Amino acid sequence: MTDIPTLTTERLILRPPVFADFPAYEALMASPRATYMGGPYDTFRAWGLFCHDIACWQLFGHGALMIELQSTGECIGQVGINHGPLFPEKELGWLLYEGNEGHGYAVETARALRDWAFDVRGLTTLVSYFDPANSRSLGVATRLGAVHDPLAPRQDPEDLVFRHPRP
Repeated sequence: MTDIPTLTTERLILRPPVFADFPAYEALMASPRATYMGGPYDTFRAWGLFCHDIACWQLFGHGALMIELQSTGECIGQVGINHGPLFPEKELGWLLYEGNEGHGYAVETARALRDWAFDVRGLTTLVSYFDPANSRSLGVATRLGAVHDPLAPRQDPEDLVFRHPRP
């Protein structure tokens, strides 16, 4: 069994998911904000995605971590590395719950997990897939130094693919 790490940044703790994290995750995935992630999703599909994020740890040695504020312990979202039949390449992805955008949390957590993936897990490449209308996530990828890769394979032909450089 793969140990799921806990990573820390200046303001955040990236920790393994637990069942108590599912209600907030499910609420986001049922909301219109999930449109950029192929949703909205019903409970059944949201649960499958949540379990996929955890199963990736066992199957690939990487997966999703929940984002917690160090100052309060509040869980504010998720960052993860996805893979499997739904992702042509290993994908660095992030989501923040309502009201937590605009504080730099997505960049901070994605940078921490990206660096861990390259430095500790030895991954050689990471991409992020985006709906072209998802300007917030495109901004995060750009601030991380990722560059548009129009030739990269993608599941959805409409997606943009941004390739992340090694730190």
